[in-house]
Amino acid sequence: MPIRGGERAGMGGAAKLVADRARSVVRLEIQLAAAELKKKVAAIGIGIALLVGAGLFGFFALAFALATAAAAIATTTSVWLALLIVTGALVVLAGVLVALGVALIRKGAPPLPEQAIREAKLTAEAVRNGKQ
Repeated sequence: MPIRGGERAGMGGAAKLVADRARSVVRLEIQLAAAELKKKVAAIGIGIALLVGAGLFGFFALAFALATAAAAIATTTSVWLALLIVTGALVVLAGVLVALGVALIRKGAPPLPEQAIREAKLTAEAVRNGKQ
């Protein structure tokens, strides 16, 4: 046992020492968690920025691809007709995507975990009735 001021510390002193050490360990764990979260948030932020940049370049690539398609069609037809054909194809594609999106939203609505709720009710009922 540690000796303080020429006297032996009793159980109270040992308990205080253990509590102080436990507080120190908890403080260090909190600091470690904060540092780890800061590092992960920075990585996520950089990743999001890179994805936004990639999305922007992807958008421009799509725009140039559509312009290329219109120019290719314009070699056999007039320019206005080529642009109209590309625009029509885009409108049809957008319509199909809207229809699919609406169907999926209707399928998922309302966003409640119905099976989990049923299981929770059955479990609560079984606990109340003392069944296992």
